[in-house]
Amino acid sequence: MSLQIGHANLKSFSCWSFLSYLSPFSVILFFLFQGVLSDLTKVTGLHGLDPVVLVLVVGIVMFTLGFAGCVGALRENICLLKFFCGAIVFIFLLELAVAVLAFLFQDWVRDRVKEFFENNIKSYRDDIDLQNLIDSLQRINHCCGAQGPDDWDFNIYFNCSSESKSREKCGVPFSCCIPDPAQKVVNTQCGYDVRKKSKSQWDDQIFVKGCILALEAWLPRNIYIVAGVFIAISLLQIFGIFLARTLISDIEAVKAGNAF
Repeated sequence: MSLQIGHANLKSFSCWSFLSYLSPFSVILFFLFQGVLSDLTKVTGLHGLDPVVLVLVVGIVMFTLGFAGCVGALRENICLLKFFCGAIVFIFLLELAVAVLAFLFQDWVRDRVKEFFENNIKSYRDDIDLQNLIDSLQRINHCCGAQGPDDWDFNIYFNCSSESKSREKCGVPFSCCIPDPAQKVVNTQCGYDVRKKSKSQWDDQIFVKGCILALEAWLPRNIYIVAGVFIAISLLQIFGIFLARTLISDIEAVKAGNAF
């Protein structure tokens, strides 16, 4: 009898217990990443994106879902399993809705991407993570700016205005430069003063295509890869939902049988 009571207590891991375990972890995370979270206000004020914050948010969501699914399955807790299943369903429907809306409102999406890119160009020199992200994007896609090199006028360091005292005035970041195969060391000053020259001379030194156009050209070339990744992720999510619902049904059936 005592063994049955102990076994029942082991399986009585409720949602309140889950929150009591998760709350201290959330407090610890807050203090560990207080500097990162404080950057959020600064970056939001600059209308930019801190990639560290994005990774942190995704990590917290993945940890919460993994913890709920794992503990819910081990303790046979229906509440946690329903939370896990509901969250996966919500994420799946959200992904589906975003994909459909992006297809239906392509012009709106293009304008938002342009605005997003331009806002982050303004913050280029203010956050090293964002700077590395933009440099990687421009270098990999052989592009410069949102719609072209002149978009770097949005940044105070690269602006061509007469008030600017920056050495990078009227230039572009080194990631916009066409790489020289003979150079083994990256020339970080290759973009200096390049926009002071006539636009006909830009083709020999920097990429003149905007990154939005480069991404639009990349998507049709890799449509099968994108579709394959989307389908694989969707199937994994559907499989997770199926397993969670099956386990919930089995637990409810056992409990209903024990009730008689």
